[in-house]
Amino acid sequence: LLGAGTCYQQAKRVLHAAVPDRLHAREKETGVIRQFLREHVCGRQPGSLYISGAPGTGKTACLSRVLLDCKDELAGSKTTVLNCMSLSSPQAVFPAVAQQLGLPAAAGREGTRRLEKHLTARGPMVLLVLDELDQLESKGQDVLYTLFEWPRLPGSRLVLVGLANALDLTDRGLARLGARPAGSPQLLHFSPYTREQLATILQERLGQVAGDPVLDAAALQFCARKVSAVSGDARKALDVCRRAVEVVELEVRSQTLLKPLPGGE
Repeated sequence: LLGAGTCYQQAKRVLHAAVPDRLHAREKETGVIRQFLREHVCGRQPGSLYISGAPGTGKTACLSRVLLDCKDELAGSKTTVLNCMSLSSPQAVFPAVAQQLGLPAAAGREGTRRLEKHLTARGPMVLLVLDELDQLESKGQDVLYTLFEWPRLPGSRLVLVGLANALDLTDRGLARLGARPAGSPQLLHFSPYTREQLATILQERLGQVAGDPVLDAAALQFCARKVSAVSGDARKALDVCRRAVEVVELEVRSQTLLKPLPGGE
């Protein structure tokens, strides 16, 4: 039973939504991100990249993978990653960025001006990654405008990467940026995973567990079909399979506990 128990533990571990070594069906997107960082951070060209796509389509995982792979290349610059979900308001992004860059926090216009000054002064390139960028939508979109304007300032050393679920955030919220195409953000869209892609992701993950397959191939196909029909969200597919493993594990455990002892009644 010990063997069976550990195989379920292992299965649950590989089904966690961690950043895998290789992201299936996201080679193109990974290449675009890597190329963008090389061109702008390593090439000292300020600029911005806007990554959109529904939840669970691999945006954050891809970017995290590239940041890990390019660690040495990016060593000469300052990288700051901020999840905007953690902020109390859109305006709170400015003191949060200042703190990450080691600047004294100042609120309001003064704080923004100080940040601007810092990002246009001489020094290493600054890579600012803002995940869940949709949280910064505000009346008049002044917060998003300010952020996306920074890489265009004379002498700027900022490279901005924003990730959001909304495909049209730039059309809707940043239309004025598009009016000056020279500095508008580069766009990268992540499509929902297809049934085949989800099935492969699940098989690849569970293939790391030694021994007989924990979940039946037909069950994986069924899960992939259901999830792709609704959302194409890989995290959801991983969750469903993880729950299925837990159910199997509980059943096996209760059967073992209920077996009569040899020689007993």
